[in-house]
Amino acid sequence: MKRKPIYVELNIHTDMEKLWTYTQTAELHEQWDLRFSSITYLPRKSERNTLAFLYETRIGFGLRISGTGRTKSSLREGAGGRLSTLAFGSEQPFSLIRHGAGYWQYRPNADSITFLTKYDYVTRFGRLGQWFDRLLFRPLFGWATALSFDVLRLWLEKRIPPAVSLQRTLIHYLCTVLLSLLWLYEGLVPKWMYPEAGELSIMQSMNMFPGMEQQALKWLGAAEILLGLLLLTYHRKKWIYYLQAAGLLALAGGALAYTPSLLEQPFNPFVLSAAMTGLCLIGLWTSKDLPDAANCIRKKGEMKK
Repeated sequence: MKRKPIYVELNIHTDMEKLWTYTQTAELHEQWDLRFSSITYLPRKSERNTLAFLYETRIGFGLRISGTGRTKSSLREGAGGRLSTLAFGSEQPFSLIRHGAGYWQYRPNADSITFLTKYDYVTRFGRLGQWFDRLLFRPLFGWATALSFDVLRLWLEKRIPPAVSLQRTLIHYLCTVLLSLLWLYEGLVPKWMYPEAGELSIMQSMNMFPGMEQQALKWLGAAEILLGLLLLTYHRKKWIYYLQAAGLLALAGGALAYTPSLLEQPFNPFVLSAAMTGLCLIGLWTSKDLPDAANCIRKKGEMKK
């Protein structure tokens, strides 16, 4: 089965020495690279530009994959670029990766450095391992590489430490998923499946759609479902949070204006809208300078828009 090497490329606005330091120093490298939990360089024993290292990756459930590698660096005096080659492998029988090799390349531009990598590896477990790698592991590994590159970019360009970037990413996606689920639930369950439970009476009390309250309620539910789906796609855009805030204000304000007795209920529109508005604010605040694997070029020769 033919393998497709993993390729990631990204322009970073920094100087060569700083980028080299942040990628060639183990203590800094392990902070931004999601593929590794720890990296330890071993004392030099042979060539001056060659380093052996140990790496470890946590895969959950208390399991860890460990392996060894060797990296060799070289300078290209004429063009001012640099190259770091890499060979790695693991002897652990439950490691999918048996051994692999690749490189990091540093190309200087007028105001940035093009940092790119290309690597490939051989898997264990025969045909089953090859299919698992092709369908799941390799795409995930490539995505983790690209996301790591953008985490590094934010560290160098915006001075946002990797731990902060990853924490903000986790918070942002948690808010996105919760908000989307709430919009989908509110649009589907009380408005389409069980309107008689209370939503229909609220719509009737508003007297805005006489004789068509049930149809209007379904259209409102469809709009909420659509908003939940749009959020999953455009969660990095500011307008989606402004749209949600406007929707929440209109829904809660309209319901309470025509049926103020709803405030007496333990779970009323005000409580739900306030909680969702809070999630909107958190999602909006964490959407700025969020690392994104899509910022990277994933095919050699591809132009980034």
